[in-house]
Amino acid sequence: MLRALRVAGVLAGAIALSGARGAAAQSRKAALLRPPARWAAFTSAFDGYAQADGVVGGSVEVLRAGRVLARHAYGRGDLRAAGAPADDAVYHWASITKTLTAIAVLQLRDRGRLTLDDPIVRYVPELRQVHDGFGPIDDVTLRMLLSHSAGFQNPTWPYGESRPWEPFEPTRWDQLVAMMPYQELGFRPGSRFGYSNPAFIYLARVIEALSGDPWAVYVQKNIWTPLGMTESFVGRSPYHLAGRRARSYTVRADSGGAPRTEANPPEFDPGITIPNGGWNAPVADLVKYLAFLTHADHGDSALAARYDGVLRHATLEEMWRPVVPLGAAGGLDEAFGLSFYLYRRGDRTIVGHTGEQSGFRTFFFLDPASTTAVVGVLNTTNEARPGASAAGWDALTRGAVELVAP
Repeated sequence: MLRALRVAGVLAGAIALSGARGAAAQSRKAALLRPPARWAAFTSAFDGYAQADGVVGGSVEVLRAGRVLARHAYGRGDLRAAGAPADDAVYHWASITKTLTAIAVLQLRDRGRLTLDDPIVRYVPELRQVHDGFGPIDDVTLRMLLSHSAGFQNPTWPYGESRPWEPFEPTRWDQLVAMMPYQELGFRPGSRFGYSNPAFIYLARVIEALSGDPWAVYVQKNIWTPLGMTESFVGRSPYHLAGRRARSYTVRADSGGAPRTEANPPEFDPGITIPNGGWNAPVADLVKYLAFLTHADHGDSALAARYDGVLRHATLEEMWRPVVPLGAAGGLDEAFGLSFYLYRRGDRTIVGHTGEQSGFRTFFFLDPASTTAVVGVLNTTNEARPGASAAGWDALTRGAVELVAP
């Protein structure tokens, strides 16, 4: 009898322990499906910045392991109609495009077609016309272009006053080449960070020279298609997506200094600058991209193989190592890797990029360790209060970093 009671007690204890473990597992699973604790505060800051800056509308999503945990929309998708921005609206992601160009370069490196220490003039000899007052132009490497440390200028055009006659962007390679003899490197290559849009056009020339494909064709075949990003494109909208193309706006000051909101053309031609800022897509395709970056395969061996077929995660981790500090002080707590911004938070490094073009402002940030990520877009930029607008945008994107940080 006593033995039977002991056995019953052991069984009851085992059942209780099993139940406790099951409850704990369910609790952990539920926690993984909840947005970060700072989500409510971040969406409030998102709305606050948008309202202060005269933004018409915006959208932000937070995800973990490739699964969307929460969505938030602000304002309107179109001034001509009521209603929040549509979940399937197609946005322009601007400089986030540069991460695609960088991944393409690393794909070619991993396949033995190039090294990151190759001189850029090996593939783009026209750059020998650029004046380098610090040494031979042959010292400028692909790694320097990928990390914005080569010394090339920031803008593509020497224009910036938005006059009606100014072209939006160069449309042909020969236009860039014609300007090269009148350009110079701004600092010793490799010595510091200096953001450069043309650098990624030069990297696209490398991709095209080695692959035989135009940049957009290469990216479609080797990144977007294998990742299932079927609604990503460059240039003008395909017919089936034209109706979903998001409108964008610019706030400008009138002659009396009062702000006025102007609609930008729904379609525009980024020209030769597509590899540094031409990506158009709905947020859903960015979610797929972030799932790939965080290697969110959920134990699916076929999906894991597809991710590795695009780019090994070890190579992505290489891209997320600091190459050059962002600040003049030289510390690596805020740095730039191979086309990704890096922010150290404790023992974690938050990875991301931002973009701004034709009225759109965009961002994504992710914590590779936890796979928590955030992606957001606003459909308005403010030129009537540029200083305050830029400061607010900087604060908002830093808030996005903190959102995904541990």
